[in-house]
Amino acid sequence: MKKIVFGLLGIAVLLSSCVSQKKYADLEAKQKETQDLLNSATVKLNDCLSEKASADSRLKTLEDQNAFLKANNQELINNMGNLTTLTTKGAENLEKSLESLKEKDLTIRKLQDAITRRDSVNLALVQSLKGVLGNLDDEDIEINVEKGVVFVSISDKLLFSSGSYNVTSRAKEVLGKVAKVVNNKPDFDFMVEGHTDDVPYRSGVLLDNWDLSAKRATAIVRILQNDYNVDPKRMTAAGRAEYIPVSETDKAKNRRTRIVVLPKIDQFYSMIEEGMKDPAINN
Repeated sequence: MKKIVFGLLGIAVLLSSCVSQKKYADLEAKQKETQDLLNSATVKLNDCLSEKASADSRLKTLEDQNAFLKANNQELINNMGNLTTLTTKGAENLEKSLESLKEKDLTIRKLQDAITRRDSVNLALVQSLKGVLGNLDDEDIEINVEKGVVFVSISDKLLFSSGSYNVTSRAKEVLGKVAKVVNNKPDFDFMVEGHTDDVPYRSGVLLDNWDLSAKRATAIVRILQNDYNVDPKRMTAAGRAEYIPVSETDKAKNRRTRIVVLPKIDQFYSMIEEGMKDPAINN
């Protein structure tokens, strides 16, 4: 009887240990995924802080100019004394100066608002798109985010055989995840770029690496359109040949297909660019 009891207790302890190890493994995997998201958010936050520091420096310069103009205007008013004695010319000049100050203040507020909204949109965009992409931790796939634009670089050995522009069956899973991203973001356009190394292409009917990179880009676009119902009006296929390498020593890294997701947040960037060109700021 004692042997039976001890045996049952042993089995219970063993089952409890297995369950605990499985839970631990699940928690460890979730922790790694959370850490990856945190690392990505930290990088983006550092970029945002750097851009904010630059904008703050520019804003400080504008505010100093603003204060200088206000002081000059006040000194002008004090020196002129009674406004009723001002000449018509002087009154007109003073009115223009005050109007210029109002326009400058308005432009500064617009720039501040645009920077704040752009940074918020960029951070939200990063988290959203990375969440849709899921676990693409293959060493041959890289995901980079720069100023709200997502770059998914896929090694050609996942997509094509050497010197070929026919997509391999192994590529379907990766392209399916990419299609999920762009289909979930119907307002975004994107571009598929083909890149090669600098070894001249000398076989087949193609002329050179320009032909090969363009053929590979259009092959990817056709699969996204035909197999995953991506709207062709949103896609651009581009061949970049060997002229934008990412490594000087590792040719394999240069043989890649890059998918550039282009969110339509141009209004924020345009607002900043136009504001910085305003003569009221630069003078």
